[in-house]
Amino acid sequence: MSEEDKPVTINILEKEYLISCSEEEREQLHTAVTYLNTKMLDMKNSGRVIGSERIAVMTALNLAHELLAYKQQNDDYTSNVDTAIQRLRNKIDEAITKGRQMEMQTDF
Repeated sequence: MSEEDKPVTINILEKEYLISCSEEEREQLHTAVTYLNTKMLDMKNSGRVIGSERIAVMTALNLAHELLAYKQQNDDYTSNVDTAIQRLRNKIDEAITKGRQMEMQTDF
């Protein structure tokens, strides 16, 4: 724990935890806690999973799945953007080459 970090009390599934966190990260921590607590309550209320540990593990698996799906979607998007940029560069290069060729033809 650095000198800037201070303990923050959070609640997840009605259990209290003390987390070390810097002042700059507190808002993000509270957002993450709210999100996690909501997901865990959804899992608990589904009735399919019983026990805090199992709820935590199943929620963690679901969140990991969401994260990996998001990363794959982001990678696909980045790849598509890169491909589109390369196509545009090629077209620009072709246009510049044709323009230079036309200039050379008009010079004669």
